[in-house]
Amino acid sequence: MMMIDRMMNLMLNKFRIFYLFLLVTIIGCESPTTQSPLYLPQGFEATVFVDNITETVRHMAVDKNGDLYAKFKRPSEAGVMAAIRDLNNDGVADSLVKFGEYHLPQRGNYSTAARIYKGHLYFSSQLTVYRIKVDEENLVPIGAAEIIVHDDHAHGSHEHIGKPIAFDEEGHIFVPFGAPNNACQLPKRTPLVPGQDPCPLLVDHGGIWRFDAEKIGQTQKDGEFYASGLRSIVALDWNTSDQSLYAVVHGRDDLHRLWPNHFSQWESALLPSEEFVKIEKGDHFGWPYCFYDQMQGKKVLAPEYGGDGTIIGRCADYKDPVIGFPGHWAPNDLVFYTGDAFPYHYKNGAFIAFHGSTNRAPYPQSSYFIGFIPFENGKPSGPYEVFADGFAGVDPIVNTRDAEFRPMGIAFAPDGSMYIGETEKGRIWKVQFKGDRETFGKKELAQMEERKKMTHIRTPDIVKDRIEPEDLAIGQKIYNQYCMACHQSNGMGASGRFPPLNGTDWVTGDKERLVHLILNGMEGAIEVNGEIYDGVMPQHSFLNDDQVADVLTYIRTHFDNKAGSISAEEVENYRKSNNK
Repeated sequence: MMMIDRMMNLMLNKFRIFYLFLLVTIIGCESPTTQSPLYLPQGFEATVFVDNITETVRHMAVDKNGDLYAKFKRPSEAGVMAAIRDLNNDGVADSLVKFGEYHLPQRGNYSTAARIYKGHLYFSSQLTVYRIKVDEENLVPIGAAEIIVHDDHAHGSHEHIGKPIAFDEEGHIFVPFGAPNNACQLPKRTPLVPGQDPCPLLVDHGGIWRFDAEKIGQTQKDGEFYASGLRSIVALDWNTSDQSLYAVVHGRDDLHRLWPNHFSQWESALLPSEEFVKIEKGDHFGWPYCFYDQMQGKKVLAPEYGGDGTIIGRCADYKDPVIGFPGHWAPNDLVFYTGDAFPYHYKNGAFIAFHGSTNRAPYPQSSYFIGFIPFENGKPSGPYEVFADGFAGVDPIVNTRDAEFRPMGIAFAPDGSMYIGETEKGRIWKVQFKGDRETFGKKELAQMEERKKMTHIRTPDIVKDRIEPEDLAIGQKIYNQYCMACHQSNGMGASGRFPPLNGTDWVTGDKERLVHLILNGMEGAIEVNGEIYDGVMPQHSFLNDDQVADVLTYIRTHFDNKAGSISAEEVENYRKSNNK
């Protein structure tokens, strides 16, 4: 408690608010009724509410007076979030104020939560959940932020440690502690290496803890262990219609790269499922021992624990999801709709923001849309629907950076209208229903069902949709096997996660450093070409000297790089000098 007290004193002394009042210019939006290039069910209209927020947007929340609070993906000197107000109620933002700071070290750029609870704005960095009191008279919260929950673990990895939140109706806040590993391997993400059994991470990671929503200065030991076997959660919400906690879970990666003897590239693109789960106290969902296969409709044993894609084994003992979505869709926000402005079809249903895959190569990247799950009597009453699409602007999506927008945050205003935020350009849309609520039905939903035929949503054809030819030079074959899923086929990487390979001294500079990087891997935030990246580069010491030379020569002579080749003899010498 002395540490928490010291942090609180430091917080109270340091807290400041950066005021940056400005008239927001809405690019390409001449009036509040101008349509944005989104596909929505007939009767819905989307306008650009605010555009070009430099820090870009993750989760959002709306106060009871209609003020919108948007959490930044990349905090800046101006603040960690924005307060946005529509002064004249024309559906377009008039003032935007950036404010706040983190009082404890922020790891990476995946700060997430933004929720309003009992007159306070709750928000989080990757390690800490804060709250600050909101005031209807003031756009920007006044006073000092308080620390509600702090993750005080000595994390060696930044994987999956974001802190989305949800509140029940009995005064609790739910906080995930994600598992900083892909499948509990040691070393991480190494081909044909079994997982640790039992997985030691499950003691204090890979699950959800329940805390007092208003108690200051809590750490994990102050919470109640609520559920386990959940690798990575970026979004969860409390469903008031059945009084239950729900979450969307990111499945593990690298089935083909790690276990090519069991899984093809096509299977690795589609599996494992991203799970929509109903969570009750004491549940275990099976990570890392199992994963859900939505095509077979069952949980199967992970290859790290003896599975081959069909064996069930111990997985019969773990809880199945409510729905299994295709792999790597990245469900990054979940909000149940309780308003009355939308047609009754949407009442009490779940909206999910699918941020989009990054690691489906050599098949097209997938999702990049807002989905919807209809509910009736506290249970899903049908398959998922496409509610809003067109964010990416291209189809097929070959590389992640080809997508113009990537939807991330969902929030609902008191009048029932919807806000959608995204992470690439910092745009927020406002979605309203302008049609006839009484006649809305099957016809309108059938029109959106057609969107499922698009390449970025449908199941790819194993032959026709393959983008990369199979007859490749040896260096590119190794790249496609071990590197392309993260760094993309064009070497441009994925914003915030995996750095680009073109025009960076990490690739074209010191050969010995580059060889050591591929042998040892790297964890932690680095800056490349002016952007911070916080993914994990797994070690590839299992590649022999010829393979390392081939793949590094490939990346040093492609992607507009004009550096020299690396020989197997050089790799051999550098391997001998390797210091981890």
